[in-house]
Amino acid sequence: MDKNNNYRLETLLAHNTKDDRENRALTPPIAQTSTFYFDNMDQVKKAFNFETDDYVYTRGNNPTIRLFEEKMALIEKGNAAVAFASGMAAISSVLFSLLKPQDQVVFHRTLYGSTHTVAKTLLKKYDIDSKFIDLTNSDNLNALIDDAVKVIYFETPSNPNLELIDIQKIKKIIGDKNIKIVVDNTFLSPYFQNPLENGADIVLHSATKYISGHGDVVAGVVVSKDIDYIHRLKFDYMTEFGGVISPFNAWLLLRGLKTLHIRMKAHEANAIKIADYLNSHKKVTNVIYPSLESYPFTEVVSKQMRGFGAIITFEVKGSREDAVNFIDHLKLFKIAVSLGDIESLIEMPSEMTHLGYDKSELESFGLTEKMIRISVGLENHEDLIADLEKSLDRIK
Repeated sequence: MDKNNNYRLETLLAHNTKDDRENRALTPPIAQTSTFYFDNMDQVKKAFNFETDDYVYTRGNNPTIRLFEEKMALIEKGNAAVAFASGMAAISSVLFSLLKPQDQVVFHRTLYGSTHTVAKTLLKKYDIDSKFIDLTNSDNLNALIDDAVKVIYFETPSNPNLELIDIQKIKKIIGDKNIKIVVDNTFLSPYFQNPLENGADIVLHSATKYISGHGDVVAGVVVSKDIDYIHRLKFDYMTEFGGVISPFNAWLLLRGLKTLHIRMKAHEANAIKIADYLNSHKKVTNVIYPSLESYPFTEVVSKQMRGFGAIITFEVKGSREDAVNFIDHLKLFKIAVSLGDIESLIEMPSEMTHLGYDKSELESFGLTEKMIRISVGLENHEDLIADLEKSLDRIK
């Protein structure tokens, strides 16, 4: 496929970035090999000096992995990408590639649990100072920016309370300072949001989620417009830390991407109906979803998003035990930590994905002990609502 085109996203998702002219295979083959051979030492020299695109060892490059990276760069509006063995391998590698001892990194107050652990505990061991603030209020950032700050990192929407950060506003505050904006775009996928187009320097995903879409892959990916940075991230960090994705998993992700647009639209359609249902139910409170009139970030939605996604958070009225009882009696919503799968999933962040947060500090991070997060799947929305209704009926 010609990269210099004006094809729309759906078309880009359907086609490969390279045609397999040798085999004329519509679906690219899996290069399931660890090692590649050379015909002579001159080829070796050129490959090791990056004078050619020849492959050496799958930890550094592989045809199937490269196809996935090229597709992700294309649909995230970047110039290059690096695939990783997991989302956390991607996140930690990016942070260590951008920071050194005595640097500061500013995080949004609410993060995925393992990211929060890296930010609060792991970076501290390397004399890197992490600051946690509410980035939805730009005044908070203005007060912190100085020469020590090298990275601003956030999810938008944030996990799990769906707070939105205005990327363009963050970029304006930074100005010409040498600070990198890193955005986790897992919740929306490239179909609903492209952070690089709004001023981010680096965008990353837990590809385990919507990129895969089928709950059968663990992977991560990082995209940037800066080709030199991506080259350094791959060969100075990914290959040395060893967080390499397998060719088979890269192939599964390529397969998943072909239906990304169809899945995201269906996820969203179901989520809108379920959010409306929950928001009108007398036993439900604090429903958070971007399509609702009560959602506090509607201006940011229209500014940088093309859709609402499929994550909803809410609370049931009553005690924490009532919330647990409600979850335990659901049939279609499976209790699980992940999201973005065909199946609808449900969890309590304070007991699962965000267990590492200090319970006494939950409120300061925009969370509560009773908060429930659902990832709306692709089942019939009427069946999902009926499942919710039966379980809500148990709450007195």
